[in-house]
Amino acid sequence: MIHRAFLISLLSAVVATLPATAGDDWPQWLGPHRSGVYDGPPLATQWPEGSPPLLWSHDVGEGWSGPIVADGKVIITHRIGDEDLVEALEATSGKVLWKKAFPADYKDQYGFDNGPRATPTAVGGRVYLFSAAGVLRALELADGKTVWEVDTHEKFGVEQGFFGAAGSPLVEAGKVFLNIGGKKEGAGLVAFDADTGEIAWKATKHEASYASPIAATLNGRRWILFFDREGLVQVDPETGRVFYTYPLRARNRLTVNAASPLLLGEKVFVSSSYHVGAALLDLGEDGPVVVWNNHLSLNNHYTTSVTKDGLIFGLHGRQEARPALRCIQAEDGKVLWSQERFGGASLLLAGDLLLLLREDGDLLLLPASPKGFEVVTQNRILDPTVRAYPALADGILYARDEYKLIAADMRKPAPAPAPSKKPAKNPKTAPSLH
Repeated sequence: MIHRAFLISLLSAVVATLPATAGDDWPQWLGPHRSGVYDGPPLATQWPEGSPPLLWSHDVGEGWSGPIVADGKVIITHRIGDEDLVEALEATSGKVLWKKAFPADYKDQYGFDNGPRATPTAVGGRVYLFSAAGVLRALELADGKTVWEVDTHEKFGVEQGFFGAAGSPLVEAGKVFLNIGGKKEGAGLVAFDADTGEIAWKATKHEASYASPIAATLNGRRWILFFDREGLVQVDPETGRVFYTYPLRARNRLTVNAASPLLLGEKVFVSSSYHVGAALLDLGEDGPVVVWNNHLSLNNHYTTSVTKDGLIFGLHGRQEARPALRCIQAEDGKVLWSQERFGGASLLLAGDLLLLLREDGDLLLLPASPKGFEVVTQNRILDPTVRAYPALADGILYARDEYKLIAADMRKPAPAPAPSKKPAKNPKTAPSLH
């Protein structure tokens, strides 16, 4: 049973830390709050043709970078040949508004994919991108003009890593935050000036992970939370001072931390696969206090979990071994239900619904409920293989597979207008005899 006090404190803290945002934008990785939560108009669960209507489709090249939506534009980055392309499409029609190309020479040493991994971020009229080769760029959202760029791998002596650079830029308070993993100058974590690209601060000598940072207000102060190669790192956004590091990583070096931290009020959930496990930490004024820690509840591989009403929903186990979809209690990690061999997927929360886009291209809607696994609707909307996270803005789902980006209409249809009541015709009046 979920304790009422735990739930009340969690909900009140969440409300206090969420910034106001428009429901028609999805401007960064995991949405407006970096939580995987959609707060726009309610979604439909059934459609006359059996699946969400396709509004438009656009060809794309290599990459696992997801789309974002800002100011009526869909931004997508992908690779064709020896160029990384960044395109702005009109959200309603898919019309290309502008396109920029940059040289690309990254080569995946495992032969999976040579395109960009990191999802762009749009803030203050600019788009920030991080290439697989570690080049951080700022472009004008209006026309794609390059404002500045920094080759972080060359500048800080970063090794390529297993799958290239993948953390999505976090931008707030005039800074761009990234887990760089630089060997030189203590550049494990770096903050850049958002206007100029100049270095604001550097911290740690930790290697880079594949998890993206999040921001949190804890005990009345703003912090940046990184889940790098060593574990969770809590950093002052102004100075780069490391407040605390909570170690969480596998002993085997041939492993990665890839799921982003999940904020639950003033607590944070971190999870990793490779028999590492998960932990719920209370980030108090004196440093993290472990609420629970185990390797049996919910081991995230690359999918970041979502939370609702004191529950955590996520994928347990390695992607290649068909992970289970699970619901656990946040307060103690107790597993409430588990759908075995569900498979790899991205995961979002829309009201009372879980939205899952599986690697095979199936879109599923499920109740975000502790009662069990129940499919409300399931439709094939893309071709295998799907690794990029989708964007969900104003009821439209923007999602990509290996060859195309689509816009699918998930909105509830507008109610039919009530039939008008026509006034009865006046009966013909008999001619007067007078």
